[in-house]
Amino acid sequence: MKLTPRMVLSHVAVAVIALLAFYLVISLAVPALFDRGVAHGTPTGRGPGQGLRAVVSAAVTQAALLGGGIAAAAAVALGWFFSWRLVRPITQIRDATRRLSAGDYSVQVPLPPVQELADLAADVNSMGERLAQTERTRVQLIGDVAHEMRTPLTVIDGYVEGMIDGVIEVTPETLGELGTETRRLRRLAEDFSSLSRAEERRFDLRAEPVDLADLVIGAAERLRPQTEEKDVTLTVEVPPLPVVADPDRILQVVTNLVGNAIAATPSGGWIRVSGRREGDRALVDVADSGVGIAPGDVERVFERFFRAHPGRAGGSGIGLTISRELARAHGGDLAARSPGEGQGATFTLSLPLAP
Repeated sequence: MKLTPRMVLSHVAVAVIALLAFYLVISLAVPALFDRGVAHGTPTGRGPGQGLRAVVSAAVTQAALLGGGIAAAAAVALGWFFSWRLVRPITQIRDATRRLSAGDYSVQVPLPPVQELADLAADVNSMGERLAQTERTRVQLIGDVAHEMRTPLTVIDGYVEGMIDGVIEVTPETLGELGTETRRLRRLAEDFSSLSRAEERRFDLRAEPVDLADLVIGAAERLRPQTEEKDVTLTVEVPPLPVVADPDRILQVVTNLVGNAIAATPSGGWIRVSGRREGDRALVDVADSGVGIAPGDVERVFERFFRAHPGRAGGSGIGLTISRELARAHGGDLAARSPGEGQGATFTLSLPLAP
């Protein structure tokens, strides 16, 4: 039962039981008190009528005081019981939030029978699970950053020590190797910076009226040499789709989607880039016949550093995270779907059509 009717019924129950107790005490006590008053006789100096009136008045007054006291005691007891039933789950939720704030994300609040409190407890449990996932992601982030930085730093350190010891000759080739690794570190730092801006929604968007088809076709055609080198068939069919967007940012999103499709598609496969209108939205689909995504990983591919296929070579693992945040910063979204592993995948970019 929901909280409002439960509170109303509890107050009604307290009032009814108090009135019932009052009525029973009055009905039982008044005759007994009246008989006792009559047995003691009529008060001195008063007539029979006045004496009887005094006896009745005294009996009713005493019975009312007794009944009121018992009714008040019953109301207090019942009120305390109903309050305890209400406060106990609130106390459990409060204790759970304190444990969550202290870093104990394993806490689970039992669901109370009151619907609103059950919803609140479920939200607290869900928050605890998300915080636990965030903590695991944070720990994983530290490990991923260390892993990504370890290789180029090891290479740089090895070359520098070799040059100092005279084992490695300082030549344009060796300096080029050092430059490659430093550029890798710089690219990694830029990815982390982009990720930070993406998660904080601190994008410097320069929106202007553009044709989404021009951006999509341009991005796909720039990557066509890679598909030809890999023997992957690339088809692009996008009708005019007027939008108001930052061309550079949308180009970044589409380039990332097509680049991921190329990396996921084996030789002899295909990639289709298509566009369409759906209501007031412009949709762009990037579909491939590649490695696909497991059903449980379709949404997780947008998590930072998550790789659906860890063994496959790829970037830093945050491209889709940034792409989705860029799409949402434009008032759109980025979604994925896949029949399963080995059956390809489709990523859909949606943006509001220009008025």
